[in-house]
Amino acid sequence: MKTGTLILSVAAQTLVPLQVLFSLFLLLRGHDEPGGGFIAGLVVAGAFALHQFVNGPEATRRLLRVDPRDCIGFGLLLGVGSALPAWWQGEAFLTAQWWEVPGLGLKLSTPLIFDIGVYLVVLGSVLTAVITLTEVDKDET
Repeated sequence: MKTGTLILSVAAQTLVPLQVLFSLFLLLRGHDEPGGGFIAGLVVAGAFALHQFVNGPEATRRLLRVDPRDCIGFGLLLGVGSALPAWWQGEAFLTAQWWEVPGLGLKLSTPLIFDIGVYLVVLGSVLTAVITLTEVDKDET
């Protein structure tokens, strides 16, 4: 069931994918320049909230394919897990670690893992609140 206006619906078809891509850009850029998991999580949550305003909470849950509360739990697990490699190396808590990915020339780091965790926590928290408020409002009318 569509709940938004025609203009909002057409705008959302263009803006939602762009916001998701921009959030990934912010997430990956955040280590060297301003950005990171928190603001990227807010941007992607805004994209899904826009989708929800147009298509309703059921369609947004289907698009996510994961319960937003599960995103919170997995994000917390990644955030805490990013601190463990430093301990295994005998270094201070949350000391950054980097690993080269063989064959690809990419580096994986604990700050990136931490930022992905923050990204998921913010996404899950905002969407849980927005979807729950929409569903409660829908039940009352």
